[in-house]
Amino acid sequence: MTETAGAEEIFEAMGAVVTRWTMGATAASAAPFWRTALGDDPVEAELRLLALSGQFLGATVTVEAPSALRVLPDIPPLALPTVPEPLRPLVRRMLAASKEAASRTELVHFLAARGWTTHPADWMPDASDEDAPDVYAAWRDWSAFAAAGATTRRQTSDQLTTENWEDFWPAARKAALIGLRRRDPSAARALLEAKLDGENADARLRLISLLSERLSDDDVAFLEGLVANDRAPKVKALATSMLARLGHRPAAGEDIAELTGFFSVKTKGLLRRSRVIEIERPKTPAQWQRRKALFDGTDLMSFSGALGLSPQDLIAAWDWNVDPAADAGLIKLIAETGTDAQLAQAAGIVSENDATGLIVALAPRLEPAERARFAAASLRAHGIGFEMAQMIAGPAARLDDPLSAPSGAKLLAEIRRDDAKPSDHVAEFHALGLLASQTAAQQTLQRLTAAGLLQADPRLDMLRLNAALDDKGETT
Repeated sequence: MTETAGAEEIFEAMGAVVTRWTMGATAASAAPFWRTALGDDPVEAELRLLALSGQFLGATVTVEAPSALRVLPDIPPLALPTVPEPLRPLVRRMLAASKEAASRTELVHFLAARGWTTHPADWMPDASDEDAPDVYAAWRDWSAFAAAGATTRRQTSDQLTTENWEDFWPAARKAALIGLRRRDPSAARALLEAKLDGENADARLRLISLLSERLSDDDVAFLEGLVANDRAPKVKALATSMLARLGHRPAAGEDIAELTGFFSVKTKGLLRRSRVIEIERPKTPAQWQRRKALFDGTDLMSFSGALGLSPQDLIAAWDWNVDPAADAGLIKLIAETGTDAQLAQAAGIVSENDATGLIVALAPRLEPAERARFAAASLRAHGIGFEMAQMIAGPAARLDDPLSAPSGAKLLAEIRRDDAKPSDHVAEFHALGLLASQTAAQQTLQRLTAAGLLQADPRLDMLRLNAALDDKGETT
């Protein structure tokens, strides 16, 4: 640098230098203050100019952060460990290949059920992602306050109380409330009674739905108060359905009489007479729609009572697989307004009658072990596909040797066909990977590759992840 050239002069000249380089031209002539240092060789001059420019800009120019820049708090750790580093590329590939949110949700729920979480650089839930496993509550809240431009709340304890209610962001509050409901149902209900009025309708709906955990007669007075006084129709409807699950039905009106007009109770058998529900099928599209609307507006106890039966007798007397739309209507009543015992009764009967599509609606209220049992039984006795079985079983099935089921034999035969394509049965392979235990996944991979599939076939990704992932989750 010459003694007469100041930093300001050089800095202003840098614009012309960079512009010439951008256009593919030489720029030494635009830096006369460095003429001596650059020398007379044109090629060497450009190289020296590049070095001097980089040194000058690096030493004298600093980038100022925008005034709106905020320093976010660290992403909080989760209660479960991150997927082992060697498996992260596989998880990333599966997440990238998931074209629908439902398949990503299945994957993260599978990982959580096995005792693992994703790396935050690979996947994080949005603040509004209600379908994310509860273990991600802290990340959902981190996303919420990051998007809102806020700082972290004052939460210092996992114990939710009326005093620190506002210290919890929504997802963490929900997770803490679920834990409290499991430990002390009365304390959780009392907390809701104290704080519910301060929440909007959507938040009230989400919080009240948590009462389904250990729902009991102790909740009746609170639920009746919601039916009578809450401002939101959807909150009233949820409270009403929960009351129905506890055997407290609303007063039946004219609609229930209209609904029962589509059904009658008959007796059959000579020696061992039993009752059966005879269904009068609607004759017009308008009647079909009306019957569906009537089903949607009643509850199991009111419907059975109008037919002169108990809910248990109605379920036992129902003539399944005669009218699929009526089956679906009754199953919806059972799932939304039936007691746990009634739901278990219906699940057993539906499974025995091969109405496997209906048990999917009942599955979310069943215990994980029961879901896995029904899925395994349906695979072997009724030959349903792996997709349907996975919908029944949920994320924690751990079935032993699912490939030995009829759907497994069918899948093996399909991949051996001469016209088999690499895009065939993608969903079935994925569901198979979700259903199998770790040992079964390892054995299934061996059988599928022996049948002709390449080990790198992307359809085997879910099985490959299952086989490699140590199972640290709770057993079902």
